[in-house]
Amino acid sequence: MRLFAAVLPPQDVAHELAVEVEQLRRLPGADGLRWTGRPGWHFTLAFYGEVDDDVVPELSARLERAAHRSAPFRLAVRGGGQFGHGRALWAGAAGEVPALRLLAGRAEAAARKAGLETGEHRRYKAHLTLARSRDAVDVTSYLEALDAFAGREWTVGELVLVRSNLPTSGVPGEQPRYEPVGRWPLGRAG
Repeated sequence: MRLFAAVLPPQDVAHELAVEVEQLRRLPGADGLRWTGRPGWHFTLAFYGEVDDDVVPELSARLERAAHRSAPFRLAVRGGGQFGHGRALWAGAAGEVPALRLLAGRAEAAARKAGLETGEHRRYKAHLTLARSRDAVDVTSYLEALDAFAGREWTVGELVLVRSNLPTSGVPGEQPRYEPVGRWPLGRAG
């Protein structure tokens, strides 16, 4: 199964962001972007790719330990940016971002300890993907709008292992489906 570890924003935070995204989708050129649906909004901590079913219990145990070693922290969706000259438009994070970065490092280490190949290590960049494009796109107007966005702060209290089910219908615009397969509270000694 295709898996990743993530922090999921609570529903009220996702609602605030949805209002902002509706405004972005009214900007010129928005129809040329593939917008991520609200169920797909998350801060990826570590992407694992295809994971054999027999590895999932060990990965889960290690993620549980990583969560328990991490204290809850404050986070907010704020601002935005791009990767690849507009190929990915994202909302950023504010608040205790170093704690989020630490949790991401622990989620990556959990995979290595469970025997997964994690690939090249890259510096963690907290982001929540809003839209993608196959081609380079000028997203200046979107970035200007996102620059003023500041969502409310919340306490991150869990690490979530998520299964990503990629579209299979071939219907244009079909979104991946995401389902949590494990949730662990942060900061519980054990």
